[in-house]
Amino acid sequence: MRRGRILIFVLLIVVIGLVVAVVALRSFVLQPAQPTAPANVDVYVAGQNIPQGEKITADVLATKTLPQNLVTADMYTTDQKSEVLDNKIASIPLSQGTFITKGAIVDASQAVAIPGPSWAAVIPPGMVAASVPTTRFSLAAYGVADGAHVNVNACFQFVDIDSQFQSILPNHTAILTGTGAAQGSLPILSLGINSGGAPTTQGRVELEPSLQQPYYVVPSEGQRSRTVCQTILQDVVVMKVGNFPLVSSSQTTTQQQQAQQQQPVATVPPDLVTLIVSPQDADMLDYMVYTSAQITMALRNPNDQSRQATNAITLQFALSQYNIPVPAKLPYETQPRVDALAQPTLPNDAAPTPAK
Repeated sequence: MRRGRILIFVLLIVVIGLVVAVVALRSFVLQPAQPTAPANVDVYVAGQNIPQGEKITADVLATKTLPQNLVTADMYTTDQKSEVLDNKIASIPLSQGTFITKGAIVDASQAVAIPGPSWAAVIPPGMVAASVPTTRFSLAAYGVADGAHVNVNACFQFVDIDSQFQSILPNHTAILTGTGAAQGSLPILSLGINSGGAPTTQGRVELEPSLQQPYYVVPSEGQRSRTVCQTILQDVVVMKVGNFPLVSSSQTTTQQQQAQQQQPVATVPPDLVTLIVSPQDADMLDYMVYTSAQITMALRNPNDQSRQATNAITLQFALSQYNIPVPAKLPYETQPRVDALAQPTLPNDAAPTPAK
């Protein structure tokens, strides 16, 4: 009886041990291993726009963290800092955030000289840089700076001309008289002179309504031009406000960059602005400059890439669009007489300093 109890107890221990062994085997041996997350690696990227040929220095670099499995063999990690900064220059233009790869930088001693100025490398293919004269007013009170996005507006003045003479109307008149000589002699052309001694201008015949008598009307002044303003170009990138630094063609690219960085800050107001435009738009800018159109730039948000259709502004459009009435001719008027609008002088206006 006692032996039977001992045997049962031993069998129970063996069974419990087998159960524990099976559970342990499933938990630690048969269960698949959990995948481990790949380690992160810091790689070098361009911390700012790096022109082609510029020397790679620590201040133009930044780092970006990537999983180890996304790091390619041509990238540079932070462990390879000396390889990146060891007398290397950019072999291609690098935009901010671009990964620094072995194909993007080369040793300065093996670099091929880049023709032309270094800033020409930032002009996109198919585009050109064109300059136009500018003022404080046309630069939005100097709110337009390098890299800004602008709309280019222009105002033109039109006059009527004689299509054959290509001269402004009205024409001057002349009197054609005969010579009084033999038949076949040429007539004499004499210029009509009015009482003031000036040439007579071409006018028109009108009928006086009260007396029903014709009379000849001549203009009291020269022809007034007609103005029209319109948005010509939209979302144009400003390459440079003011002058580029003067650099000798014999200087290397690195010297050009150093000369540009050492250029003193301009204290003279800029009188030129350089825009990045298509070749066709560059021709239009030249046409506007040489026909004395008034060009202004409206500053816009660089993230706004929309285009809006605009109406050309003429006197007729302004009156109708903005509901501006033409004043009626009244039998009374304000005093004193005002022939031209002028800015009022305010008490806080700075008094001009007399020249010494």
